[in-house]
Formats: sequence, C-alpha cells, structure tokens
Amino acid sequence: MVGLITTVATLILPLIFFFINRWKKSKNSKSTKQLPPGPRKLPIIGNLHQMRNPPFRCFRDLSNQHGPLMHLKLGECNAIVVSSPEMARKVLKDLDPSFAGRVQNVASRIMWYDGSDIAFSPYGDYWRQMRKLCINDLLSPKMVRLFQSIREDESARLVKSLRESSGSSVNFTEKLFSYSSSITCRAAFGGACKDSETLIKMMVDSMKMVGGFEMADLFPSSAIIGALSWRKTRLMKRMRSELDGILDDIIDQHRRKRAESGGRKLGNSEFGGEDLVDVFLRAMEEEELKFPIDNHNIKAVLFVSKYSYLSAKTTLHKISCLDRKCHK
Repeated sequence: MVGLITTVATLILPLIFFFINRWKKSKNSKSTKQLPPGPRKLPIIGNLHQMRNPPFRCFRDLSNQHGPLMHLKLGECNAIVVSSPEMARKVLKDLDPSFAGRVQNVASRIMWYDGSDIAFSPYGDYWRQMRKLCINDLLSPKMVRLFQSIREDESARLVKSLRESSGSSVNFTEKLFSYSSSITCRAAFGGACKDSETLIKMMVDSMKMVGGFEMADLFPSSAIIGALSWRKTRLMKRMRSELDGILDDIIDQHRRKRAESGGRKLGNSEFGGEDLVDVFLRAMEEEELKFPIDNHNIKAVLFVSKYSYLSAKTTLHKISCLDRKCHK
C-alpha cells in the first residue's frame, strides 16, 4: 500500500508543480491591456469549473451576471463572450477582419488539413485566393444558373419520393438531408459521390470531436496533457487516412478524365463544364497562383463543402426537435 502511494505521488506531484509554475509565469507576464469583466478565476484552470454542457447556456447565465462583454479564462486560453446584438454586430461586421481568425485545435488540424480550406483558414491572402477561386469559377451567376437544372431535378426526385410514400409516415428531415447532399455532390464533384454516406459519418464524428472542450486544446503548452489525448488523436488520424482515400480517388478520377480529353478544357460537371475539383486542378496546372496548391488544399475545400451541408443538416434537426417540444 505504501509503495502504491509513493508511486502515485511520484507521478502526480511533478504535474502539480509544473502547472503551478506555468500559472505563476502566465500571471507575471499578463498583458497590461484591460480585459472585460468576468467571473472569478481559479489558479491554473481559470473558469473551467463553471463550464458544463451545453456551454452556450453557461455563457448565457454568466453573461447575465457580468454583462454582454465578458472575459473567461479556460485553462491557458483567453475567451471573450459577446452576448448582445449590438456588440455582436460590431464584432462580426464592423470589426470583422480583426476577429475573422479561428483558433486551431487538435481536431481541426487533423480533420481539416491544418486549416487549409476556406472556412477554417486564417484570414489573409491565402484565404482570399481560395475564396476567389470558388466564387469566380463556381459560384458565379452563370454557374448558379447552370446548377438550376440540378436543383430542379433533385426537387422532382424529392416530390416523387414523397408521393410514393403517401399513406405512410415520412421522415421529412432525412428527405431534406438527402436532397441537399445530392445537390452538393453533383455541383462540387460532378456527380453523386459513391462514398457519400461514409463521408457524412466521418463528418458527424468529427463534429463531436471538435465540439466541447478538449484538455489538450485548453493547455496547449503541456506535453503531458497532450500525451494523455493519444487515443483520440490516433482515432482522428485513422479517420483522416480513410478520408484521404475517398477524396484522393475523386481527384484522381477528375485528373484522368482531364488527361484523356487531349488538352481540351473538358470539365467533369454534368454540363460539360468545370466542377469544383476541375477549378482547382486547372489552377494547379496554370501555376499562376500566389500560393501554390496541391491535393492537400483541394481535399480540405471538398471536405468543408460537405461539412457545410452537414452543419445545415444539424441545424434543421435542432429546429425540428424544438418544434416538436413546442407542440407538446
């Protein structure tokens, strides 16, 4: 028994002293800039003891006590919570470039290719380049008009499916999810993706990993805490490997078809033009980009294009759940 206590103390005491030392250093080097008011903070953990699921309810309750602009200390990370429409408008619109960056955590670095897509990449020249490629070549008024036939076709399929289900119960939310996914695949990949269900499952899993608080993200300087998250990191790397196989196959199919066209500008979309993958492959071949791109960047954008669909799916699901509760 004494040996066990000695072993545990040997493992835990250095960790405690490490955190105390880190806390003292951070306290001594604290910025002189005045931070917004917030709840009282404990050493090392800050306000983590006040967090619970879902986090937004904690933020709401604390904001009612400390004001619409509130500072929280989550481990080593500073967080500013904005909870009034006026201040949110100022942050998201008036001061948008200053707040456009997203904090990269372990999950986003692995599953979103080090933030090399559009939604999660840092605000700057690279982000503007990728955004320009998508908007000018894919989301232009001309392309949106071309996609009208895809939307009409998928709408007809949806109506037909509902008509065939007449007299029986229908999960309308799932029908809408399938409708949105098909449109996204046909516009971005040039056709329905055979591994669409696998992609969606990986996105659901990655959303669960990105959401909430991960200790390795709250104490980024601690190698010990990072090592304790090795199981989750290994799982995400395995998911990333499976994702690479699906997206690499899509890109390779587009590259082969472009090569078989004999140099002609033949795209893979249903209209003979270019889809999202073709746009990026052409940009790679022309080598006129300020920031050269490779398969890594293309896969990041493709995954987020599907992820955006899934975010809409999750929002619709929450709305339908709230609607059911209201009717009850």
